[in-house]
Amino acid sequence: MRIVDLSSPIDAEFWEPDPIKHEVLSPAAGARHVVSEMREHFDLELAVEDLPDGEFLNNDFFYLSTHTGTHVDAPAHYGSRGPDGPPRTVDRLPLEWFFNRGVVLDLRDRPVGVADADDLRRALDRAGHELAPMDIVLLDTGADRLLGGPDYFTQFVGLDGSAVEFLLAAGVRVIGTDAFSLDAPFPNIIERFQATGDRSVLWPAHFAGRSVEYCQIERLGNLDSLPRSAGFMVSCFPVKIARAGAAWSRVVALLDD
Repeated sequence: MRIVDLSSPIDAEFWEPDPIKHEVLSPAAGARHVVSEMREHFDLELAVEDLPDGEFLNNDFFYLSTHTGTHVDAPAHYGSRGPDGPPRTVDRLPLEWFFNRGVVLDLRDRPVGVADADDLRRALDRAGHELAPMDIVLLDTGADRLLGGPDYFTQFVGLDGSAVEFLLAAGVRVIGTDAFSLDAPFPNIIERFQATGDRSVLWPAHFAGRSVEYCQIERLGNLDSLPRSAGFMVSCFPVKIARAGAAWSRVVALLDD
């Protein structure tokens, strides 16, 4: 079995609207810390020199949003109301959603803005794939080539309401994208709303989750490294963060070669 990594990294050196803060407790600092902790909590007189090489353990502290890096959005992210009452948080979702047959839809020819249901139908035809309930649909927009800079947040294609409704009607419950958002970029949404006054252009991909519970995977990577568009499994289990609207995921494709 071949495993293909479809995740993008969490990197404090990337440009982010909300910068990541990364602090490292080095092995040398860890030694001083553990010596102090042993003395305070266990009345153990331990010296740094008692530890191998005078070091203890490294530790990393990250301060960031759960929407940084490759992550799964839960229904609770989309609003306070769901189709059957309060929407579920990421720790309460069925695990069966996150290990299923996958298909990559190539939208790299689409301009910045939105793709509609007809665009997805054409992409499915090119992939030679017929949707089935619980398929995991991954959108290759080419946005991951901009990862790490400001353009990543403004130069991509998202889905309009018709596209999301098409996938949900087919029984899809996990939709992924290599872009910052499953919706269009903020500047594009604002421009279309100001021009038309049409409220349906305001984040329809996210708001669709208020009518049908489903999950988005945002900030995928390496979709173009898959040797085929279909015929593989996707594993995208979210980290079990209690009462959270999103959680990070190490998304991979599993192929029988």
